[in-house]
Amino acid sequence: MKTITLIMGLLLCISLGNSIAQDAPAMPRTAAPEGAEAYIQSPSDGAVVTSPFTVRFGLRNFSVAPATVQSPNTGHHHLLVDVTEMPTFNLPLPTTENVLHYGLGQTETELELPPGEHTLQLVLGDWLHTPHQPPIISEVVTITVSE
Repeated sequence: MKTITLIMGLLLCISLGNSIAQDAPAMPRTAAPEGAEAYIQSPSDGAVVTSPFTVRFGLRNFSVAPATVQSPNTGHHHLLVDVTEMPTFNLPLPTTENVLHYGLGQTETELELPPGEHTLQLVLGDWLHTPHQPPIISEVVTITVSE
C-alpha cells in the first residue's frame, strides 16, 4: 500500500511540475541574426557508426561562446539525442539524459549509445540556455550504431 501511495504522490508531483512549467512566463529571448544556421558536420545522416563516436557541431553566421557569456550573435550547443518531442523554446532547455548541454563552448563530443537507430539534433541556446528568436536548430540526423 505504501508503494502505491508513493507512486501516486510522485505522479502528482510530476503532473504539477509539468503544469507549472507550461504556465511559466516566457523568458526574454535573444535575437538570432538572419541566416544563422546550426548543422551536424559528422556523422552524416544515415551513417553507421560504432560506439563511442564523435559528433562534430557546425555553425554558419553565428559564433560559439560559453553559457556565461552574454554577447550578440553567440550561443552554445545543446545536443538532442533521441528526442521525440521538441522542448519549449520560451524557457531554458532542460538538462536530461536526452538534452545534452555544451555550455563551455564545445564544438564536438564523444557519444556512447547502445546499438540501434538514433537521432541527433542541435539547438543553440543563449547565455541562459534559452533558444534564440527565431530558434537556431539543425536538421535531424539519423544514425545506426552497429554492434
